[in-house]
Amino acid sequence: MLSPPRKPRVMIRTLSLMSVAFVVALACGRGQEPLSLEDHTGFDSIFDGTSMEGWDGDPSFWRVENGALVGESTPEKPLEQNTFLIWRGGEPNDFELKVEFRLHATNSGIQIRSARVPAEGDVGQWVLGGYQADIDFENNYTGQIYEERGRGFLARRGQAVYVPDGQDAAPRIIGHLERSADELKAVIKTGDWNQAHIIARGNMIVQIVNGHVTSLLIDDDAANRALEGSIGFQMHTGDPMKVEFRNVYLKRL
Repeated sequence: MLSPPRKPRVMIRTLSLMSVAFVVALACGRGQEPLSLEDHTGFDSIFDGTSMEGWDGDPSFWRVENGALVGESTPEKPLEQNTFLIWRGGEPNDFELKVEFRLHATNSGIQIRSARVPAEGDVGQWVLGGYQADIDFENNYTGQIYEERGRGFLARRGQAVYVPDGQDAAPRIIGHLERSADELKAVIKTGDWNQAHIIARGNMIVQIVNGHVTSLLIDDDAANRALEGSIGFQMHTGDPMKVEFRNVYLKRL
């Protein structure tokens, strides 16, 4: 069971429905050069490339290798519960996150605005629930916005989604992005390095993969959304897996 949603410590600007159409139009604009992942103006590196300093995870699964944070399970060392590598540098609210990832099997994800889940067994101290930029080896889900241990699928690849407040808080598709889900899948590399750029501002989350907006979420569900929280990387249960993350940069907005 997740901890109760936190109250933001600062005033957060949200997007009204009147401005949603404008945001979608920006995300769907054609003929524009995409933002460069290599542009780190105003960003701070939150991984030094050589050590686990500032990061907390199960040392039996996570390590640093060849300039990357590596999570790996094996047939001899299976993972019985999803476990996470958690950044301990704060719980940002409005920010941009840039990171490169490479997945060798099964499933993973990038957690943002997430909360620690009460301990469940030996790996419970490294469990997060909250918004996730989903990643999977087959790229059926890569690029969508999911909520781990929460509301599940929020914005699938190619969708702009609005979640209203109140009892009828089911996600609603309000538009489609420049490219279809299949077209966006084609720009994601299987078994190779990909670039993720996540923007969280107020009640809006935008996910960009390899320079293309893959999903957009406007979340007005006050009872369930989070406006701040932890950043982390996921290892998923199931077959043996290996995932790598490198060049991790954060800009607070």
